[in-house]
Amino acid sequence: MYIKSDQIKKLIYGKNVSLLFSNQKEQDIWFHSIKDKTSYQPLLEEIRAEAERLLYEPDKELTFSNFTIFRETGSRLEYEKVYFAKRRRLNTFALMALLEPNHPNYLEQLENTIWSICNEYTWCLPAHLKNSPEMATDMDVSIQSIQQSSYSIDLFAAETAFTLSEMLTLTKNILDPLIQKRIQEEVYRRVLFPFINQPQFGWETSTHNWASVCAGSIGSAAIHLIEDEEILSVILERVLSSMGYYLKGFNDDGACMEGYGYWQYGFGFYVYFADLLKKKTAGEIDLFDSEKVHQIALFQQKCFIHKNQVVNFSDSNQQATVFLGISHYLKKIFHDIEVPEKGLRAPYTEDHCSRWAPVFRNLLWFNEQIEGKPWHDKTYFLSDSQWFISRNDPYVFACKGGHNDEPHNHNDIGHFILQKNGETFFKDLGSGLYSDAYFGEDRYTIFCNGSQGHSVPIINNQFQAEGISHNATITDVAIEQDIDIVEMNMANAYNIASLETLTRRFTLIKNKKPELILTDTFQFTENPGSIVERFITPVLQITEDQEGVILEGNQKVKLKFNRKQLNLVISENEFLNHFGEREDLLVLDFSVKNPDNTCCVEFVFQLL
Repeated sequence: MYIKSDQIKKLIYGKNVSLLFSNQKEQDIWFHSIKDKTSYQPLLEEIRAEAERLLYEPDKELTFSNFTIFRETGSRLEYEKVYFAKRRRLNTFALMALLEPNHPNYLEQLENTIWSICNEYTWCLPAHLKNSPEMATDMDVSIQSIQQSSYSIDLFAAETAFTLSEMLTLTKNILDPLIQKRIQEEVYRRVLFPFINQPQFGWETSTHNWASVCAGSIGSAAIHLIEDEEILSVILERVLSSMGYYLKGFNDDGACMEGYGYWQYGFGFYVYFADLLKKKTAGEIDLFDSEKVHQIALFQQKCFIHKNQVVNFSDSNQQATVFLGISHYLKKIFHDIEVPEKGLRAPYTEDHCSRWAPVFRNLLWFNEQIEGKPWHDKTYFLSDSQWFISRNDPYVFACKGGHNDEPHNHNDIGHFILQKNGETFFKDLGSGLYSDAYFGEDRYTIFCNGSQGHSVPIINNQFQAEGISHNATITDVAIEQDIDIVEMNMANAYNIASLETLTRRFTLIKNKKPELILTDTFQFTENPGSIVERFITPVLQITEDQEGVILEGNQKVKLKFNRKQLNLVISENEFLNHFGEREDLLVLDFSVKNPDNTCCVEFVFQLL
């Protein structure tokens, strides 16, 4: 996706183009009208409630002590809690100032919050500033060095620029002129000028969410603020290049291997920018006119498995909500988009990062004429990414092959999820607590990231190895009315020279007595020292009998295995989830008693 700046310049429609509203009168009428519409009330009431709460809560400043905690300890939570709380204030009072322009408290709070954000040392998070100019401690301070100083641009600096520039577009008629001036100065100084003048940023050629969020935010800010068509076209040329790299990170099947949350995030910012660019060029540059983009747009309806639960491979949370705004917007473009039911709508305060773009568009793009429907039964095989998802109310099965160098990778080749009536029996732990170590050399020693925290074999006391060369080969797939089959050779996932093949075969029987059969066949050139079949479950009541074990929560699943072949040890474990909360789990380790050169192990999961 590369268009030269001189071509872009010819396509820019002009400074009076309608990006959000055609004029101030239309904007005022729209904000006034939604206050009386029943379908908007749930979200509007949440915004109002948050505004009332924040009116009586002091705005905390980002102190030096907060800023240096990550440098000293590797902990991100302390600084980010205050940082994102400030963005929540910004969003809330901006929306309330637009909804209630005659309420002076909202405008006052909005202007104070904008002023505070413009005073921040950096709009970047400390976790993203390693070896950055902002963290340099040399004392060579001179007029020349200050004039030539560089600025980092991370996800949140770019987002802040987008947020403030769009808010300026919407609130020009009410914001104090000094605040308006300050917004423009800081967005240019911290983001737009560095993007134009500094060498290429690393994220510009990344193939994951950073490319779309950073570039999309910068492009959106530029469209809102820059009237000089020459400068704007130069910025948009680089932004479009980054968007091309972002799309390269997807296979043709459209799966977001980073997880659903990163689809909502990264693809969301792709859509926000694409919409503004399409309007700015009067439809001449249409980033939706692509079959790959079409397939990416369909990912949401494929990865939800039961109501608000998703296939949470990689750094994904198990439960998710949807942005109805973007869902309704995409439905206008792609007819085969399944619009989710309104009960899955993301509450206003759910996003702990408090991002403006989706919050505003959940109002702007909401279509009250669309009701949405529950997810329907369907089996998907995303062949390029090797994700298999079978949704059969009341039970769901999902597994993956792939490789161990995927975006936000976990070492999880052959891993699977099994649930009934929304209750998960064999689970993916999903995203852990982000820290310095989480994205460092020790990433795979963290339980939820390494294969030790997944339902895959442990061979000769070795876990799976990271890297793109450690991968699976799909050898069989069948999707029928009464049976699903997926088979893969996953021997390459391990650094074990004697392991010739490891064929994992899942057979899902989809009838009145559903069951999942898992068969692992090992072939070695010499006798293995040990084979352990590991399964990860929530904390459930477990009852043993001669055939196997019964796992019981609100539902029941019976796991049958050969007790003559396997010895079962059940242990408790825990990990810190993405929000720093402790989650308990059970580890079921089935040791092969007499492993041989050729070994076949079978498990039958009966959904009682």
